[in-house]
Amino acid sequence: MRILIAPDSFTGTLSADAAARAMAEGWQRHRPEDELRIMAMSDGGPGFLDAIHLCLGGTRVAITVSNPLGEEVTADYIQVGSTVYVELAEASGLHLLQESDRNPKLTSTFGTGQLIRSAVESGAKKIVVGLGGSATNDAGAGILAALGVRGWDADGNDISHVMANGGGGLQQLSKVDLEPAQRLLAGVDLVMATDVDSPLLGLRGATHTFGPQKGASTVDVLELELCIDHFAAICGKTVHGKNPAVALGAGAAGGAGFALLHLGASRVSGITSIIEMTGIASAASEVDLIITGEGSFDWQSLRGKVVTGI
Repeated sequence: MRILIAPDSFTGTLSADAAARAMAEGWQRHRPEDELRIMAMSDGGPGFLDAIHLCLGGTRVAITVSNPLGEEVTADYIQVGSTVYVELAEASGLHLLQESDRNPKLTSTFGTGQLIRSAVESGAKKIVVGLGGSATNDAGAGILAALGVRGWDADGNDISHVMANGGGGLQQLSKVDLEPAQRLLAGVDLVMATDVDSPLLGLRGATHTFGPQKGASTVDVLELELCIDHFAAICGKTVHGKNPAVALGAGAAGGAGFALLHLGASRVSGITSIIEMTGIASAASEVDLIITGEGSFDWQSLRGKVVTGI
């Protein structure tokens, strides 16, 4: 038999490549005569850059940014011509924290914003941001802060720093100015490749769905939902009059999709993009069986994850 092994990463335990090789080893132990081919996959979350680099090559650029709790970490992006590929999990990923440090009221996407800013300053004309595997639930406020967005409280005090310190403090904001970030990204084709199509708010939104995975208690979930609901309200609609909070993918990566939509991003399915770049459809037509998988198979697996795409 001809077998194609194409899993996602098993978050917190195995990279996609390591998972694929483990599957191959187990299979060959019992059926050594079968022909195996490995293609590590990603849906925009961890492993997105590895899959891009394997498919397209390009130059890996390493810079020092903030991790989800504001500590320095080295993170990469990949430059292919005038296009830059950014993986949110490189700077803001759940795997960067010990389990005891996971707290989505405090974790921030600021480091991802630093990666995007660096890409813009490098002269990128197109930036593709893979969203998934985050330790955050800040509606992308950290990204916005790193790109120059400012915020004020009800008394007119500049409290922009609040946006860089997690989702738990967003209710302190009374007004934000998105224009600096929008101006910075003017002329850049911004694309977000999401691992889910969830909206920002509600029972299927960022907080209720993914908050507990990131360390949020039941009370934390309720508080965070109120915080990002408030943040969404003061950010308002996009310049085109649309409400990004209800858009598909706005809830990806703890609501980072919401912030990118405010900056003019278009959304694509992360796994669809990887499928197109890897040419896996052609490979699939030549085999008898495909083996795929991810760390946990549940209803989210059917909302844009690797398993659905495969």
